[in-house]
Amino acid sequence: MKAIRVHEFGDPEVMKLGETSDLSPGPGEVVVRVHAAGVNPVDTYIRTGKYARKPDLPYTPGIDAAGVVQAVGEGVTRVSQGDRVYTAWTLTGTYAEQVLCKASQVHPLPDHVTFAQGSAIHVPYATAYRALFHRARAVAGETVLIHGASGGVGIGAVQLARAAGLRVLGSAGTDKGKALVAEQGAHHVVDHHDPGYLDQLRELTGGKGVDVILEMLANVNLNNDLNALAMGGRIVVIGCRGTVEIDPRGAMSRDAAVLGVVLFNTPEDQMAGIHAALVAGLENKSLRPVINQELPLVEAPQAHVAVMESGAYGKIVLTP
Repeated sequence: MKAIRVHEFGDPEVMKLGETSDLSPGPGEVVVRVHAAGVNPVDTYIRTGKYARKPDLPYTPGIDAAGVVQAVGEGVTRVSQGDRVYTAWTLTGTYAEQVLCKASQVHPLPDHVTFAQGSAIHVPYATAYRALFHRARAVAGETVLIHGASGGVGIGAVQLARAAGLRVLGSAGTDKGKALVAEQGAHHVVDHHDPGYLDQLRELTGGKGVDVILEMLANVNLNNDLNALAMGGRIVVIGCRGTVEIDPRGAMSRDAAVLGVVLFNTPEDQMAGIHAALVAGLENKSLRPVINQELPLVEAPQAHVAVMESGAYGKIVLTP
């Protein structure tokens, strides 16, 4: 089969398309024929070799995929050959024509959801779900600011928050991004490049501030976030690309909390619950992943450059 292989950590060009052996499932395992593989920022961090989790070399990148079950191992009963599925973690990496998974790592993909959309579920939507409901403990009636809402995680958070009865404020940095966030259900959208956007947030909340902020770029926004919170507000840091200096008085005066979230830390039982909720959301169409680009597998290096550019707009997907 064809697969992207990384033989040394480094720049995007270390990813090379090559031939490798076809996969066979062992007991409790499933082989999925990949129709689409999602590209996530975390894939780029791992590729550099500077991420906390470093795979053994050589390896195939990728965490998210969608496709059709090609073969099942002994003892597998939750899926059958020919089933449409999406993956949530894998054993072998998703930038390939086939991927090997534990049976617990594949989930049903409703017929109306495309494979490209299915490959955009796990990392973006599971991260958004855990940030909103496990870390921030957001509840219906609260106001949430999704700071950087036009990317994969942001879109997932907008849709999940709306479905759960929260008042949703989103931010984006381009007219195209703002239009997308509004289309996905945000009640109000602000431009986070506008020097007066914090004043807009205060006006939109009647001076109270927002209850929850999901932050995609904490090294730029965290100090401002503290001053946009309501009493008892919570910030969940989902993305950060450097250090930041803050004034802790912003947190102290509001009894606020700054919380981190990394999807890798999710306990197995929580992950099962998250995906039960995500599958239900796909089935009832409250969750609708947005695809920006579909690129051939050989263009994985270009995809890694694109996913880190500013002005996010939906998901980037590789197609074997």
